[in-house]
Amino acid sequence: MEAREVLDAVASLPDWQVDALLSVDDPESLAAYARRRRMNPHTAASRLRIAREALALRLKRWRR
Repeated sequence: MEAREVLDAVASLPDWQVDALLSVDDPESLAAYARRRRMNPHTAASRLRIAREALALRLKRWRR
């Protein structure tokens, strides 16, 4: 898979999903990410899971 395909897949996601995916690269914990955005840590974890699933689905479609 080429980097361009991954970037296109990420760009096709809603902003909140991109933000959740980028939070993984942040040196702070997911709980700190949630606090900074004034959300429950479970909500942050759920959003990250949903974003990962959405990205995986888009990448799977593009591989065919």
